[in-house]
Amino acid sequence: MTVTCDCEAVRLLTYGERWTCEGCGRRWDTNKIPAAEYWGIMREMRRYRLVAIGAALALGATFALLAFLVSQRLLLLMPIVMAGWFLLYMPRWRRMVRRRARALPSWQLDPE
Repeated sequence: MTVTCDCEAVRLLTYGERWTCEGCGRRWDTNKIPAAEYWGIMREMRRYRLVAIGAALALGATFALLAFLVSQRLLLLMPIVMAGWFLLYMPRWRRMVRRRARALPSWQLDPE
């Protein structure tokens, strides 16, 4: 997560990490963020990644199985299938994830 200090210093922190700003000396504690809400968001983002990975694995396994059972010449089509994957599916997936990330809550932390 990104923490921006009042003096405009920015630092990337993990949940539960504390940071003392080098510029002004304020201390920030990410433990003040509700744990259930934070980990719920993390699970949701992980699920998005797993859906993309699972779809890619299913597509690859199906294609490999067809190539093994039907004809090995189907492997020559694999670059076309991969190009379709990256040009058609992944941009839609990225838009969906970005849209969701923009709608996520932001927390206003107060320095200690």
